Amino acid sequence: MNRELYEHRARIIKALAHPTRLAIVDALANGEVCVCELQRIAGGDISTVSKHLAVMKAAGIVAYRKEGLRVFYRLQVPCILHFFGCVDAVIQHNAETQDRVAALVR
Repeated sequence: MNRELYEHRARIIKALAHPTRLAIVDALANGEVCVCELQRIAGGDISTVSKHLAVMKAAGIVAYRKEGLRVFYRLQVPCILHFFGCVDAVIQHNAETQDRVAALVR
């Protein structure tokens, strides 16, 4: 593969690399969510949540629409959720490996 593709992949992965952003993506799994609800889920002030959303929007992860004064976000490409399953599989594998090693020293 060429370097440019790796750079695009890295930009998307970096945009996800924050616990608050992962929580936002998870919250968007079932469809559009108002920024006010994302603020409640993320637990930060509106400006912090907006900055996280801007990072993800720039990476193409989320899109938005306005309805009056309210702004609703959605996943641009919902298949990004498959990434969570892969990450969870790595976590599970690491835990199993750690358990096997710990059993050796007991």
